[in-house]
Amino acid sequence: MGVVFTSRPIAVTDVETTGLEPDIHEIIEIGLILVDQSSLTILDMLDVKVRPEHIETASEDALALNGYSEEEWRSAVSLRQAMSMYAEKTTNSIFCSQNVTFDWSFLQHAFRLTDVRNSMDYHRLDLFTASWVLLRGTGLDRFNLDEVAEHLGVGREPYPHRAIGGARIAYEVLRRSLMCGCKLERFQ
Repeated sequence: MGVVFTSRPIAVTDVETTGLEPDIHEIIEIGLILVDQSSLTILDMLDVKVRPEHIETASEDALALNGYSEEEWRSAVSLRQAMSMYAEKTTNSIFCSQNVTFDWSFLQHAFRLTDVRNSMDYHRLDLFTASWVLLRGTGLDRFNLDEVAEHLGVGREPYPHRAIGGARIAYEVLRRSLMCGCKLERFQ
């Protein structure tokens, strides 16, 4: 029998990419905060830059947003190495990100490209949806990571965006959302 769902760690993840389309653009950075589901304490982390193979397909806006430069990425690893490192740390965990559709689509594509085995639970936790459920009616009218983080006293993600920075902010949003007293009493 496998690991009980409520005992699985949460893999709070952020990826930086060269654009918005996983079939065209590439992951250039992966940030991971692995969290104990019960205590919400950090179990492990991963901060890895990925060497792009087709930088010519990159969106200039995306590269500006994440601060990509050849110099900064000089010691970057291959996508296969990065995905192997990520897969090793996330075995039996539950994937979580601010925008599951975006981040997971890039990671799923990378798992397929590299033939690295994904051993995570098939469930996904979407912080956008969780924030909407827990914080609607509090005056927030946008539920992006920066707005929610600022509302919870975490602060906005620094610029340029780095995957580990996004993962840290997402982790704090998760932790504070669940521990700050954001109760579901209004649903009773």
